[in-house]
Amino acid sequence: MAGELVEVGTAATGRVAAWVAGPAGTRALLLVHSVNAAASAAEVRPLFEHYARTRRVWAPDLPGFGASERSDRAYTPRLMTDALLATLEAMQRETADVPDVLAVSLGCEFAARAAVERPGTLRSLALVSPTGFRGTRAFRGAPGSTRSVPLLYRTLRGPGWGGVLFRQLTRPGVIRYFLERTWGAKAIDEDLWRFDVLTTRQPGAEFAPLHFLAGHLFSADVTTLYESLALPVWMSHGVRGDFTDYRGKRVVEARANWHFTVFPTGALPYFERCDEFVAAYDAFLGGLAC
Repeated sequence: MAGELVEVGTAATGRVAAWVAGPAGTRALLLVHSVNAAASAAEVRPLFEHYARTRRVWAPDLPGFGASERSDRAYTPRLMTDALLATLEAMQRETADVPDVLAVSLGCEFAARAAVERPGTLRSLALVSPTGFRGTRAFRGAPGSTRSVPLLYRTLRGPGWGGVLFRQLTRPGVIRYFLERTWGAKAIDEDLWRFDVLTTRQPGAEFAPLHFLAGHLFSADVTTLYESLALPVWMSHGVRGDFTDYRGKRVVEARANWHFTVFPTGALPYFERCDEFVAAYDAFLGGLAC
């Protein structure tokens, strides 16, 4: 990522690193990456580079990923949401304008929680291939509850084999395999693949992904969160690969503040059709009140 690396964490979140670029004084844009074994802000690089020409863009590495703290601790939706709130507070110290937020996959759940907990902190929310809409099941659990499987986590960690398991899951060929499933095609972004290989080799890289695999980062109240969003929401997704089942979006399709776009791509449409993606996103933003 090309930009200034700043720290925005708090005592609750630990060190959170964010990439920042673009002209000061413009309306800020917060980009939130997904969560997976090799996650980082590199997943939003095309949008970061595009919008940094005209806007102040922030792209944090969520706790446990990228340049942020990767300590052995509990990784939860609360931790991730607090990291986004800390980033938003840092953004607001730069400008009085309320920022727009775009999140990807599981990052959408954390961004939605931040929007619900802090009304008025976000001007709009864009959800790219969001989790929580697969199938027809609704998730209306207790506030803040997760879909964790404690026994699975204990099994994944084991007596010392968690790191071994993670290294097997992040071999270069395995990373390529999962990116191809994300794209729904053999033609993936090679720069992202190379960075994914590098970032998974850093100390502590296994801790957050093992929590992810055990369901600790998935919100059991995510349907309630999405239904509670009162700000303008733009949801987009592709039609190829593993992430194409969005039947659950029917719970919000009739809401006037929700808008939808489907791209003939995989789960990260801005990597494949960046011009088309930003045109659709800009059209959504253009319809908002200043």
